[in-house]
Amino acid sequence: MSQKVLLNSKEVTIILHRLACQLIEKHLDFSDTILVGIQPRGVFLAERLKQILENEYKVPEISLGYLDITFFRDDFRRTDKPLEANKTQINFIVEDKKVIFIDDVLFTGRSIRSALTAIQSFGRPSEIELLVLIDRRFSRNLPIQPDYRGRQVDAINGEKVKVSWKENDNEDVVYLVTN
Repeated sequence: MSQKVLLNSKEVTIILHRLACQLIEKHLDFSDTILVGIQPRGVFLAERLKQILENEYKVPEISLGYLDITFFRDDFRRTDKPLEANKTQINFIVEDKKVIFIDDVLFTGRSIRSALTAIQSFGRPSEIELLVLIDRRFSRNLPIQPDYRGRQVDAINGEKVKVSWKENDNEDVVYLVTN
């Protein structure tokens, strides 16, 4: 197994700031906008974006939630090993709000399809957008595309994209892993 660095720490930081600026351009004060990190790995990206928006761009009071999609997945009962659920933490109404789903890697689109179903338990958003750090564009099983993307990666079948976050893995780096 070999790893190639796709994005180093500095490049990740630059991309996070670009994504934050794109969000500001579209949502301005975020009064009707909610960030929702898709559990488990989208939470790190969502928290980092919220921190950048509030601390560096002075956007006040951004609503951030975490959405667990485990029991909404279409492969929920198809795996041999039991899936472990994460915590959903949405302490606000999403009815008539603009929701931005945030995840680290967009691969087949199945996680986002699950998130679209799961969010309905919290109301009917006026709009849903998707922000991802990495878009694996040639791997889609569903017609789902990101509204905001950090980097587009053309990985072939045997390759995987691994995102490491400082908060979880002690470094900000994105690898292309081949078997």
